[in-house]
Amino acid sequence: MVIDGIAQKKFLVIGRVGMDLTPTPTNTATQHATDMMVAMGGSSANIAAGLVKLGCQAALVTRVSDDSIGWYCQNQLDHYGVDRQHVTPISGESRTSLAIYETRIEDHQSVIYRNNAADFQMDIADVEAVDYSQYSALITAGTVFAAEPSRSATFRAFELARAAGIPVIFDVDYRPYSWPSPQVAQQVLSRAGTLSDMIVGNDEEFGFMAGHIDQGLAKARELAQKNAAIVVYKMGAEGAVTFVQGQEIRTGIYPVQAVKPTGAGDSFMAGFLASLADGHPMRDAILRGSACASIVVAKPGCAPAMPTLAELDAFLASHPGATQA
Repeated sequence: MVIDGIAQKKFLVIGRVGMDLTPTPTNTATQHATDMMVAMGGSSANIAAGLVKLGCQAALVTRVSDDSIGWYCQNQLDHYGVDRQHVTPISGESRTSLAIYETRIEDHQSVIYRNNAADFQMDIADVEAVDYSQYSALITAGTVFAAEPSRSATFRAFELARAAGIPVIFDVDYRPYSWPSPQVAQQVLSRAGTLSDMIVGNDEEFGFMAGHIDQGLAKARELAQKNAAIVVYKMGAEGAVTFVQGQEIRTGIYPVQAVKPTGAGDSFMAGFLASLADGHPMRDAILRGSACASIVVAKPGCAPAMPTLAELDAFLASHPGATQA
């Protein structure tokens, strides 16, 4: 069911869109900035933009503030070709997320403003308004579960997706600053994992779900045995282990000169899914996702840095071998 849904290339993505500000030029610290690059951000929006750039269709479900920042995000979704019919502007005190990311590795600073975030106001009515039969897979990033009513709404979307026969794809994406406590996060993210057909996370995130970093790999293996058809356990520079159909596929990465640490996970997800959709074997799809991650960390911005299919193929042609996992 998972591969069949992915192959149809019609993705419904739940989660935030926001505005990213990046001090320019490269290596500028925020406290010394006089100019900023403006771009669309937010994990779910980045994944959606990445999918569209790679030839898939993607629609976003979220809320934005009905102000100039929210309007900017809506315009950017249009720019990237992401369907925003389920993006709802709201008035009041809730605001669209704003992030300031530096394009530097040493002493990197990321500051994210999510006080009373508009996307957390997404409710059950928002997800029940979607016709799930028009999509072939649902994707969400773990941030949506950090607060109500977004949490309950997303679990409802899982139910509706399953009723429509489309797979649920879950990027753990644990951001501690968004959650009321680690205990709540562990409980909720673990529940989401048990309801998902495909799970992607890094070693720290699976370790968090398991209760200790040393138990993360075992947790990923357990989820693959009991719940999910595909589980990807990412280990940063050490590559990834993917659990699928009783196999454990180990893959490396494509080393690049990184200019920032952000955006890699979103780009990996988009590249991995788009490559599976295009019929690439599992190992090749994982490596293509890894290549997308490398492309993004080597450029400023997140959504703007997501590669097109031509850019991905050109990168792979000039980087013929990944590291050994």
